[in-house]
Amino acid sequence: MDPLHLRSAGTSLVISFDSGEAEVIHWGADLGATLPDLAILTSPVPHSAIDARVPAGLLPQASSSWRGRPALRGSRITDGDSGLDFSSRLRTTSVTSEGSSAQIVQADADTGISVSSHLTLHDGGLLELRHTVTNEGTTPFQVDELATVLPVAPDAVELLDLTGRWCRERHPQRRAIQQGTWVRTGRHGRTGHDSSLLFAAGTLGFGNRHGKVWATHLAWSGNHEQFADTIGDGRTMIGGSELLGPAEVVLAPGGSYTTPALFAAYSDAGLDGITDAFYSWFRSRPHHVLPAASTGLPAGKPRPVVLNTWEAVYFDHNLDTLIELAESAADLGVERFVLDDGWFRGRRNDQAGLGDWYVDETLWPNGLTPLIEAVTSRGMEFGLWVEPEMVNLDSDIARAHPDWIVGPSAIQHKDGGRLPLEWRNQHIIDLVNPEAWQYIYDRIDALLAGNNISYLKWDQNRDLLEHGHAGRSSVHEQTLAAYRLFDELRKAHPGVEIESCSSGGARVDLGILERTDRIWGSDCNDALERQTIQRWTGAVVPPELVGSHIGPTTSHTTARTHDLSFRAITALFGHFGMEWDVRSVQGEEREELRRLVGLYKEHRDLIHSGRRVHADVASDALLLHGVAAAGTPVVKGTTAALFALVSTRTSAAEEPGRIGLPGLDAERSYRVEAIFPAPGDADYVHTFTQVQPPAWLSDGAAASGRFLAEVGLPMPILNPEHALLLKVTAL
Repeated sequence: MDPLHLRSAGTSLVISFDSGEAEVIHWGADLGATLPDLAILTSPVPHSAIDARVPAGLLPQASSSWRGRPALRGSRITDGDSGLDFSSRLRTTSVTSEGSSAQIVQADADTGISVSSHLTLHDGGLLELRHTVTNEGTTPFQVDELATVLPVAPDAVELLDLTGRWCRERHPQRRAIQQGTWVRTGRHGRTGHDSSLLFAAGTLGFGNRHGKVWATHLAWSGNHEQFADTIGDGRTMIGGSELLGPAEVVLAPGGSYTTPALFAAYSDAGLDGITDAFYSWFRSRPHHVLPAASTGLPAGKPRPVVLNTWEAVYFDHNLDTLIELAESAADLGVERFVLDDGWFRGRRNDQAGLGDWYVDETLWPNGLTPLIEAVTSRGMEFGLWVEPEMVNLDSDIARAHPDWIVGPSAIQHKDGGRLPLEWRNQHIIDLVNPEAWQYIYDRIDALLAGNNISYLKWDQNRDLLEHGHAGRSSVHEQTLAAYRLFDELRKAHPGVEIESCSSGGARVDLGILERTDRIWGSDCNDALERQTIQRWTGAVVPPELVGSHIGPTTSHTTARTHDLSFRAITALFGHFGMEWDVRSVQGEEREELRRLVGLYKEHRDLIHSGRRVHADVASDALLLHGVAAAGTPVVKGTTAALFALVSTRTSAAEEPGRIGLPGLDAERSYRVEAIFPAPGDADYVHTFTQVQPPAWLSDGAAASGRFLAEVGLPMPILNPEHALLLKVTAL
């Protein structure tokens, strides 16, 4: 059987079938159209080892003497006897391919198991891989794990993944790749604040713009594992799997289980190349929220400026106050007004009301209509906060249906069964229960049908710990039921956008992003914290899908105080908005805020369609990141790039020195100028700590893209926790 070779955007994937199973020979740099005889890759057989070559299978398995993690773990249950047929000898039975996609079927007639692998190498170089295992036997088969894995090259010696906590999501950590297994386990029942959005192996010291990188992401919003597995012969596999609870997936004869998709990218130009592959995939989706016709697909509306009411009023919902807030927001140029938590029955704090998705008649005797009309009459869309997957015990629905509350016991809560410990005074509604699912669907459907709502901020504020249905572990089924809830509501209300918020950034993955229009990156609006959170969220998720708001002068979550310019420049590189009582913003600061809204509107098409770039800066106290126009050459006189120079703390050096501006056309000429803060702006005097600025800062600089990237410009000396916005114009 001939090898399978998929090629796209500088990446090749080669799979050989010479051993009888599908073996990944190469995943990495493009090999060209013609392959040699792959027999030249036959490896030696060492002493005191299996007397045969051990393949690195697409489905690594013990039957081929693979000594690392197997892809498939499971066993058959026959007449009450479990643990049978624990090791399959899967061999290729068919291979079909069309264009950049392929399907490989491997089966073992003796154990009655077959696995179909679906692979697509997308146009931008992003590989999508999933497996489906089918029970072709006559008795049940319990699946304990089915992992998707890929090999990395021997020169991948460092591992980068992400971790975090509430209000500090997605922070990087690095370690050397050594023999053994590094496992990142998520048992939150949701993706988790500490989940690794990106799991990357690379060459020594790989950075933003240099080094080879192999990276994966598991598109799943429930329990999961991601891992790097290095066996004794030196080979390393990276991959991930859904983490299944006890007997969560038992296949009846003829039944199947499909893994979450593993997305994988290779880059020979550092982490920015990985980001390019993910952004290309996101932006090519027919249902993607598109910023401009320049993408080559039908144009969608620009991402509107948002005002969310949470940090402005919290639970204090008063119609006159909210109308004043809407008037103030509209005056600043806000385009979407979102009413947060506190609008439904009994909701005066976070201890009651969840599950009772009816407008509170005592607060809103005429419903939400007066506020919605006040918002829409001022040219803004109206959005609403909901948390459909959760329930308070102090709610009408919990009192009426205690059996709808998730618990670990087969004895239902109404009959005295034990509940998990509370989290933020709330429990989980059992969406696996068809009646509970239908109730939630009907209530959200009625809200959307009965009100002019354009947007849902969909929250999920607790982990799914001890999560069970009828006494059995059910995170798997709950996740699928939540997905179905999103899908059915979107089908019924196709014009409504949905944001995935989960205690901030605890449900950020490509599974949830297939059914939502943006994510909330973090509950933390502190601009200093957001610099790291947004940088690493943006390694995978494009900025048009990441909510990024200007918070109050003093942060609600950290008590830090920052100038408006620092908060605004941070928020600019995302889906921009405000979470702030903007009625209090007056005088010079209000004019500055209005100007910033205008800057976002002027440049959002570029921000939401361009290539994200991150300079490799020697000082760890400085960041230089931005967005450069992608695709067709930039027209003379138009903005080719925006950059943010960010000082996170004091630097060891007296001055930053020259820093290159990456991502520009090497042969094109450009003009670089600082546009915010500029002389005359309220924050200008606070931003710099220098007697004399670099010469170009006042009048701009003109140079080729090659000069700006390789030589760079001497950067101004910024005070800690300040930023400068640079605009690059094509000449």
